[in-house]
Amino acid sequence: MRGRGPAAGIFAALAFAAALVGACGVLLESALRAHAPVERFGAAAAVVTGPQSVEDRMKRFGEEPERQSRPLTERAPVPLTVAVKLRAVPGVRDVVADVSFPVLLSTGQTVTGHGWESAALRPSRLSAGRAPQAPDEVVLSASAGARPGDEVRVQAGGAPRPYRVSGLVADGPGAAYFTTATAAALGGHPGRADALAVIGDADGDALRKAAPGLTVATGAARGDAEDPAAAAARPGIVELTASFGGLAVMTACVVLGGLIVLSVRERGRELALLRAVGATPGQVRGVIVRDTMRIAVPAAVTGGALSLALGAGMHAAMVREGVLPDGFGLSLSPLPPLAAAATAVLAAAATSLLAALRVSRIRPVEALGEAAAEPSGLPRWRVVTGVAFLVLGLNALGFSVGATGPTANASLGGLVISLIIATAFLGPLLARFGTRVLGRAARSVAPVSGRMARHAAGTAALRAGSLITPVALAVAFGGVQLFAQSTVAHAARVQAEEGLRADRVVVSSGPGLPHGVAEAVRRTPGVTAATPVKRTGVVMAVKELGEKNLRSLDARGVGPDAAATMDPGVSSGRLADLRGNAVALGRDVAGGVDVGDTAALWLADGTRVRARVVAVYDRGFGFGDVLLPRELVAAHSSAPLDDHVLVRGDADLAAVTTAYAGVRVVSPAAFRTGLSQEIRLQGFAGRMIVAAITGFVLIGLVTTLAVATAARRREFALLRLVGATRRQVLRMLRLEAAIVLGTGIAAGALIAAVTLLTFAAAVTGLPLPSVPPLTCAAVLLGTAGPAAAAILLPARAVLRRRTSPSLS
Repeated sequence: MRGRGPAAGIFAALAFAAALVGACGVLLESALRAHAPVERFGAAAAVVTGPQSVEDRMKRFGEEPERQSRPLTERAPVPLTVAVKLRAVPGVRDVVADVSFPVLLSTGQTVTGHGWESAALRPSRLSAGRAPQAPDEVVLSASAGARPGDEVRVQAGGAPRPYRVSGLVADGPGAAYFTTATAAALGGHPGRADALAVIGDADGDALRKAAPGLTVATGAARGDAEDPAAAAARPGIVELTASFGGLAVMTACVVLGGLIVLSVRERGRELALLRAVGATPGQVRGVIVRDTMRIAVPAAVTGGALSLALGAGMHAAMVREGVLPDGFGLSLSPLPPLAAAATAVLAAAATSLLAALRVSRIRPVEALGEAAAEPSGLPRWRVVTGVAFLVLGLNALGFSVGATGPTANASLGGLVISLIIATAFLGPLLARFGTRVLGRAARSVAPVSGRMARHAAGTAALRAGSLITPVALAVAFGGVQLFAQSTVAHAARVQAEEGLRADRVVVSSGPGLPHGVAEAVRRTPGVTAATPVKRTGVVMAVKELGEKNLRSLDARGVGPDAAATMDPGVSSGRLADLRGNAVALGRDVAGGVDVGDTAALWLADGTRVRARVVAVYDRGFGFGDVLLPRELVAAHSSAPLDDHVLVRGDADLAAVTTAYAGVRVVSPAAFRTGLSQEIRLQGFAGRMIVAAITGFVLIGLVTTLAVATAARRREFALLRLVGATRRQVLRMLRLEAAIVLGTGIAAGALIAAVTLLTFAAAVTGLPLPSVPPLTCAAVLLGTAGPAAAAILLPARAVLRRRTSPSLS
């Protein structure tokens, strides 16, 4: 590509595209390959844990059953009897049964409790004192600020109790070490351990034979056994980055396609002259592709190198905001930059080849005439392709309406891209329609300049169509992703507000509430109901569009009096029957399951249960996808602590907040505000990637418009020569920009409106999406402002030059 403007624009767009795709690749590779750091299990050769995922075979219509897997959100306990078998394996010197549970100190510090034998798994050495020997003794980390002989109050699963500090360990994160018997009692799972750490040099396969059905982690995988939250976060990050990576590639093709087409059109006279002097179509295409590759290769290499830093920055931001657990590792390798560079080069080659088709097919005797004027109609292949993508988008729209939950959410990206590609192919037709509608308004504002603007936009429909596409893409993509998140937050806020019947909510500033808190609240005079709520996760086969898929679902364990403090919008059944081995399902995940049926699901520790469905409810965003009895959830959780207690009645709860550490009472309004903040935080990763893609789209938009405007210098010179003043030309450009940008914004807004209405109805159940006015104005102004500047500023620079009579 000759000319500094087009070359610089294509270089910037390609480099940014490669950096964006590579950054998504870095996050994807980290989710697939990275492990949590090995800290406490550093001295262990292997770590034996319960299964860290569940698997099942899902039937497929007309196909073989598909095996699907989902991770567990909590540790699956291991029977201590397995340690005997592991000790019999040759090379095993010892097996340490590790128990972990949250502990809240009287200072407000949250640490992790273990048995004293777990201290041998890492180089923790007593810096003072001795090991715990009595049930009321504890060894703390030096960071706790205590000294041997001090008495501290420790809260672990019950009311705070006094413990004597027998010693201190100098290094490591905050920990509290108890005697083996005390740790087993406080952990809540007697006869079982969270993990069995194998010390020695035994063979991994021999250990797996000695512990069938369990997970044996060696090497870097020991970190996942230590921090299961990192492994549990992987599938979500894989799905997110793979989805947005695909969107980034398709977006890059759309943006680069329009930019390269405009660059080729700017060289139309030169390429037509090559055909006139005898160059073959293949030679013309080769010139265009080679010129593009001279820019694409260094741009792709530059963007690929920058993708490592961009991916690492995204990873750090997600960890800092709590979207990813602290132990979620970062994997950096040459694979994502190489893949991103290759993708950018291939996209540039494909788009340049497509852009060269029209010029290379011109007959030599017609070359110069064809280059001087645009064809009046669109090629049949372009119309057919545009209609095909339009039909594909409508099919995605129907799929979104028929699907629920994440499946419907995932289909939105395909819907937007399909409609945008249809807009790209049918852009000239859309430009002509917009010119007829908005051109009349332009003529009424300024008769002379408006007529010139309408004529310029109408006679250059191909150019206007190329400009409309990135404008529509910026509005549609940014609007859909931003307002989809606000719609989810609004749905959760509305459902929680409508369904929360509690007068007050008891929450914890520590790891959670001991079960005794709910009992103490219930015994307080004036309290008519106290419902403990424990958040958890379950895995369940959900039926969507006739097929079942394993899905990780958000669940709540609730007390027996839940019907008095919450109203999840029960449409069938009774919430009061949620006892024993029963379950209530949200409408989105019920999938045809009715009250009285049996639903198979896996609890947080991998235990499979067949629960009787006692209710189906509508407010899944406000109260989770699944409701279970609190006792059932607590029996299969690593730490049987409640997240909050819903209280009905007017009572003084000061005695409860005084008796337990970290306990406080908040109003329902404050509690709902906290829920909204959590939902917004969960969408942080998506918003961050969306911001990067939207930034790329805006860069491509500004570059495309600037190149298109700068290429019209002959047209501006001719207007000046026939008597138009500089002010008239600029006014014409402003009105023409209003016509073109207005058409693009209207197309993007229509795509966003269709998509968001579908999302609101299919996913959240709301009649209308939530569109904050300030955010909407920011999207529109953030697109129109830079786009108008990209048209007017280059035009001002061109018009400052003296016009040459030869128009050369």
